[in-house]
Amino acid sequence: MALSASDLPAMYTLLSNSMSGDETVRRPAEAALSQSESRPGFCSCLMEVIASKDLVSHVDVRLMASVYFKNSINRHWKNRRNSWSMSNEEKSHLRQKLLSHLREENYQIAEMLAVLISKIARFDYPREWPDLFSVLAQQLHSADVLASHRIFLILFRTFKELSTKRLTADQRTFAEISSQFFDFSWHLWQTDVQTILHGFSTMAQSYGSNSAEQHHDELFLTCERWFLCLKIVRQLIISGFHSDAKFIQEIQPVKEVSPALLNAVQSFLPYYSSFQNRDPKFWEFVKKACVKLMKVLGAIQSRHPFSFGDKCVLPVVVDFCLNKITDPEQSLLPFEELFIQCMVMVKSVLECKEYKPSLTGRVMDDNGVTFEQMKKNASNAVGGIVSSLLPNERIVLLCNILVRRYFVLTASLVLKLYMVLFENYSQLLGPIVVSILQEAMNNCPPSVTEITPALLLKDAAYAATAYVYYELSNYLNFRDWFNGALSLELSNDHPNRRIIHRKVAMILGHWVSEIKDDTKRAVYCSLIKLLQDNDLAVKLAASRSLCLHVEDANFSEQSFLDLLPICWESCFKMVEEVREFDSKVQVLNLISTLIGHVSEVIPYAQKLVQFFQTVWEESSGESLLQIQLLVALRNFVIALGYQSPICYSILLPILQKGIDINSPDSLNLLEDSMALWETTLSYAPMMVPQLLACFPYMVEIIERSFDHLQVAVSIMESYIILDGGEFLNMHASSVAKILDLIVGNVNDKGLLSILPVIDILVQCFPVEVPPLISSCLQKLVIISLSGGDDRDPSKTAVKASSAAILARILVMNTTYLAQLTSDSSLSVLLQQAGVSVEDNILLCLIDIWLDKVDHASPMQKKTFGLALSIILTLRMPQVLDKLDQILSTCTSVILGENKDLTEEESSGDMSSSRSQGEETPPSKELRKSQIKVSDPIYQMSLEKSTRENLKTCSTLHGDAFNSAISRMHPSALAQVKQALKLP
Repeated sequence: MALSASDLPAMYTLLSNSMSGDETVRRPAEAALSQSESRPGFCSCLMEVIASKDLVSHVDVRLMASVYFKNSINRHWKNRRNSWSMSNEEKSHLRQKLLSHLREENYQIAEMLAVLISKIARFDYPREWPDLFSVLAQQLHSADVLASHRIFLILFRTFKELSTKRLTADQRTFAEISSQFFDFSWHLWQTDVQTILHGFSTMAQSYGSNSAEQHHDELFLTCERWFLCLKIVRQLIISGFHSDAKFIQEIQPVKEVSPALLNAVQSFLPYYSSFQNRDPKFWEFVKKACVKLMKVLGAIQSRHPFSFGDKCVLPVVVDFCLNKITDPEQSLLPFEELFIQCMVMVKSVLECKEYKPSLTGRVMDDNGVTFEQMKKNASNAVGGIVSSLLPNERIVLLCNILVRRYFVLTASLVLKLYMVLFENYSQLLGPIVVSILQEAMNNCPPSVTEITPALLLKDAAYAATAYVYYELSNYLNFRDWFNGALSLELSNDHPNRRIIHRKVAMILGHWVSEIKDDTKRAVYCSLIKLLQDNDLAVKLAASRSLCLHVEDANFSEQSFLDLLPICWESCFKMVEEVREFDSKVQVLNLISTLIGHVSEVIPYAQKLVQFFQTVWEESSGESLLQIQLLVALRNFVIALGYQSPICYSILLPILQKGIDINSPDSLNLLEDSMALWETTLSYAPMMVPQLLACFPYMVEIIERSFDHLQVAVSIMESYIILDGGEFLNMHASSVAKILDLIVGNVNDKGLLSILPVIDILVQCFPVEVPPLISSCLQKLVIISLSGGDDRDPSKTAVKASSAAILARILVMNTTYLAQLTSDSSLSVLLQQAGVSVEDNILLCLIDIWLDKVDHASPMQKKTFGLALSIILTLRMPQVLDKLDQILSTCTSVILGENKDLTEEESSGDMSSSRSQGEETPPSKELRKSQIKVSDPIYQMSLEKSTRENLKTCSTLHGDAFNSAISRMHPSALAQVKQALKLP
């Protein structure tokens, strides 16, 4: 039943109760509101609550009503096939009601109303709500400051919502909106900025007078409206025009707006100091306005680089930014956000690929001028402007200022600008940075302990040198620098030297590629010393650098070996000190890197087990840290090799938690836990009950998705190879279920990964497995007999592998394949799959074996040959019809058998098990090789089988056999006799 005006009191009560702290009151109210959502009139009642003059003071209830209204728009505004949606009449009523309530005084409610209109506009504009913007524009002409502010709030939210629609028609619609609203918005912005500046001037002159206070609220509302207008102008320019980087067309509003935005920044800045201690509200506005203006300029430059690169725009903006960075007014020094935005702009210009020579392809336009040439001309023009703005003297000055003044701030953006500057002008700046470094080292010897400007300059110079190591290696010899300065820095352990020690640690890591063999040992010793420093920041910097050295391709383990005990001990101590997440990850990363790259891990195994135990217990709820732990544990298992069971006490409980998809962190931990599971099995010397107990989790993992199929297949294979008998005894039904889930439900790549596992299962357990996986085998028959693989190599490979498994069953469990192919349920399944089978299913499989032998691996070819030789023993007259093909195929396989199998054996050394020694457990690959060697098909003689079965065929069919033989081509028959060594 529809809700009406009589339901308003009850609606108000429900909304009020839904915010109650008493759960017994709140839950029934929430349930009732949820049930009411799908009743006609629900949103209309909410709108009445929001707009009611009697409820003006009940802001919380009105806000809650607006939240439910917004949620209902998302769920019920758009017509959907299987759910209730709002009637067109109610939608029309709500649209009119929303536009009639524009003078909302409470800002939070006004903002929510703007959100509601924008959400509806996304669905209804322009088709169902064509007059939305014309009504708002009409209201603007007669609106006061409050109403116009609210209208611009609506416009901003709506433009932002519509600009995110990506269909071509929607983008065309937004471009039309931009052309309609830009002039009005821009004119109002210009008018408002003059009003604001006039108001600021008046305020600055009348401090101490009470007469101006009453105008402040209206002026501040104008400021807020202007700020919204700025956001709208930005949205219209950014989203209302195609990027000129793609179409090389001038965006006129960019040239008009950008200089005015910069003028506004310059006009507002004097009031930064004026308002700082007198009017906090307007001081905050000035800061917010200047930062936003610079961000808008940056966004325009990024979206429309060529229009922004005009000689009327780019020079004045970049000049302003460079002057503010290199020579700021004393009063603006605390305004760090402004300097950051100036650096962002300069960095963006220096990085802009459109201002560099174009490398695009040759695309012709209607005039015959290539797009490449147009872009190249535009790039050259703007590139020339950038070059004129940055003569060598200014580049050197900027580099000096960044290093000497801003590096002390250690702001990441300062570093990014410095690196971009260096990348563009490395030959010019290389000697400059080296001279700064030399000056800093001369003015601040290692013995200095006071925090002086000279010490801070050395800190900055070291940082500047660390980050551009590659470019500076031509100007600075690392060995001389290390021996003459860096190593001496570590001789002074005064606490004030920790900032220098930290930079030295950073340099030793960044310059790793430039450190020669004769210096490596000394560098390793220095890093170990830094790892034992009293300052945690220094130790963390040393740990990062040690990671880089240990991972380096030229890492000298021999030079590091005797330092390893101290290194491990320092890592374990650091784990106890760190508290921040990033620091924990850093220490864990070093431990994981050491485990993965050094050979001396086993002597420290027990301490590492204790370490993993402690860190895992402390990492509860921190899934990102636990992921790092899983990676480190995997490295630990690899390092331990066949002694990995010594870490099972900690590893297996962690593993079980990670592969349990019902655990709270499963979404984050599953991928790395699966990798750990796979590695654990690969290095396990024997199966243990705890590992066997893990397998049922695989069923749930595969049931949920095939995202981890490749790893899952490898895990299953490892279980079979490690202890297939015990594994199958415990988990036969799980194996069957998993195979049934995968086969028939994954693509060809997935099938090609799982089919070898089925083949190994059948090979190892030819009697037990086929009945167990009958459903899966029926699917393989359907795959083998289906068409559509003529031009698809992957489908051909799938069909060949599936057919080879069925051929193996015929060879190793002939009776079962006969039962499988004669089962009536298989015929039904084939019919449902659209596979027509005119003959006996087994005869159809013979055709597939004959057809796919050329697409098979050597072992599969032999399997096909043995299966076909067995077919010769059947009492079926159709066998004689295929006798020529069967004998030709078997002959071909026999003659190529020795060569093919020798090549296959050489890919995995099957005889290497002897060299391992009796007590060393074989690796997974070695076990696989041993299984191959023990494969009955590998050991059987196809020549002997074909010869004997051919005699049986002759006995069974008598004259008919002789007649079939006589029809063979003489050369083919001669080849058969040669292969089978027949007289």
